[in-house]
Amino acid sequence: QVQLVESGGGSVQAGGSLRLSCAASRYTYSSGCMGWFRQAPGKEREEVATIDSDGSTTYADSVKGRFTISQDNAKNNLYLQMNSLKPEDTAMYFCAAAGTAFEFGGHSYAYLCSSADFAYWGQGTQVTVSS
Repeated sequence: QVQLVESGGGSVQAGGSLRLSCAASRYTYSSGCMGWFRQAPGKEREEVATIDSDGSTTYADSVKGRFTISQDNAKNNLYLQMNSLKPEDTAMYFCAAAGTAFEFGGHSYAYLCSSADFAYWGQGTQVTVSS
């Protein structure tokens, strides 16, 4: 079972930066989508950014140009660099990984971001941005 643990959240003033990390254990997929989501009090969870195994990324319009998603080559760690933070970025941030799409040749392949079924979720890390 894949386990995801987020860290790096905190309280900052508007205009500041934070770097979120997500440590993935028992992640044995040869490929697949990983992403960051957030949920503010009283609001729906929203997708912030995703990254595929080939390095292709997507971003919510609200964070384009300010946030950068990345992962290490072993896919054991996922990151979200957040710059120029705004009060509206305040939320609980979650790391997520896609579930199994198929298995072949002894390897497991998770869904790509274009059709991702995010089966694994971390517990979240709080980000609070004050004006």
